[in-house]
Amino acid sequence: MIAALDRQGSLLRGSFTLSGAIEAFIDPLTVVAVLYACAAWHGERLMSPPYMILGALSFALTFPGNVGLHESARTMMRKVATNWLLFVAATGAFGYASGYLHYFPHTMLVTWVATTPLALVAVHAVARQALPTWLAIGDNQRIAVVAGVNDIGLKLAREFRDHPYLGTRVVGFFDDRPRSRLPESGGIPAPVLGPLSGLAEFVKRRRVEAIYLALPMAPQPRILALLDDLKDTTASIYFVPDIFVTDLIQGRVDNVGGMAVVAVCDTPFTGLNNVVKRSSDFILALLILLLLTPVLIALAVGVKLSSPGPVVFKQRRYGLDGREILVYKFRSMTVCDDGAAVRQATRNDSRITPFGAFIRRTSLDELPQFINVLQGRMSIVGPRPHAVAHNEAYRKLIKGYMIRHKVKPGITGWAQVNGYRGETETVDKMEKRIEYDLDYLRNWSLGLDLWIIARTALMVVRDPNAY
Repeated sequence: MIAALDRQGSLLRGSFTLSGAIEAFIDPLTVVAVLYACAAWHGERLMSPPYMILGALSFALTFPGNVGLHESARTMMRKVATNWLLFVAATGAFGYASGYLHYFPHTMLVTWVATTPLALVAVHAVARQALPTWLAIGDNQRIAVVAGVNDIGLKLAREFRDHPYLGTRVVGFFDDRPRSRLPESGGIPAPVLGPLSGLAEFVKRRRVEAIYLALPMAPQPRILALLDDLKDTTASIYFVPDIFVTDLIQGRVDNVGGMAVVAVCDTPFTGLNNVVKRSSDFILALLILLLLTPVLIALAVGVKLSSPGPVVFKQRRYGLDGREILVYKFRSMTVCDDGAAVRQATRNDSRITPFGAFIRRTSLDELPQFINVLQGRMSIVGPRPHAVAHNEAYRKLIKGYMIRHKVKPGITGWAQVNGYRGETETVDKMEKRIEYDLDYLRNWSLGLDLWIIARTALMVVRDPNAY
């Protein structure tokens, strides 16, 4: 639960924690430390103005770090790689344009660029091993209790138990219900210490530092009475409303005229994120179309000579907010289905022309969709658009299906680079695709987009699902 909330806007991050500080500072400190180590190795004067400025700039651009200690090793390495590539591209472009790169030896810069990602991975690996051990020594963990033996309270306690780097130990639960109405004791990660009326006294007696109220929102008088009791303690109090049992998409706390509201499902592309996403889409799409103009002409000729029909196939699909858009592709079949029933392409499909098979296998048939990106109808990375007929069928079968339309559809996506490209002949396969699409919405970053683009380029030459 904590991990999910952390990924969706850090709704519970109201207090300073050691793990939060490490996550924020580990990347910038490592980047600067490696910079100075490389400079010293090459005999440079560390306190010279160019190095002091570069060190300060490096710290500012990499702070705070966005690699969570709870994330898998694979995710950690992917974020380290994409974050560093973005940093090198941005600072390199600035340094080249301003002439600032000339203040540094070329060999020193190459050494720094090559060794920093290795150092970042190593430091993160050490932190993941050392932090839980250090927290377990002495009084380095803060003591917490949970009010409410329910789904949300149990998930919260299990997250603290399974992720010791969070630095919190749940010593027990409080709940007014009799033991017979509570879950089996084996499923409760800490003992039930008594009713809510005894919570305040226990907190004062045991020096509890944090209280998590995982109570249903309906019985408001009970919560208000409990808060009155807890005013006589020094413990931090966190309210975990039961709406968090649901699956949040870009969940965060917002403010409307001084009134707090909780975003349960929203697009990640608001404010500056929207500017970054649209700008990167437009620039990359324009560059790709300009560079590939000869290829586009050759493909158009190949499609025209392969079979009768239009060169570009236009199909109605759902775009942002579920609005219909026209998506372009080089025609790869002898038919142009766009009616109430659309049959997905299958392996050895007789409708696919020989030339169409080639451009489908290499994804060259998707190139006209960069025009859709320039038009603002699509993004380079996002959930793949499905035919309208498929949308209408699957939205009734798969929970959360339409949430993927909170963003523009993409030429490639997180599901496609994870093996869910091509035919979805079973509901299970479509469910997995939607699962990855929603995961993309929760965790979007420019680095993730670049990672997906890089993996897509590799998949063009070897993808068993391409046909």
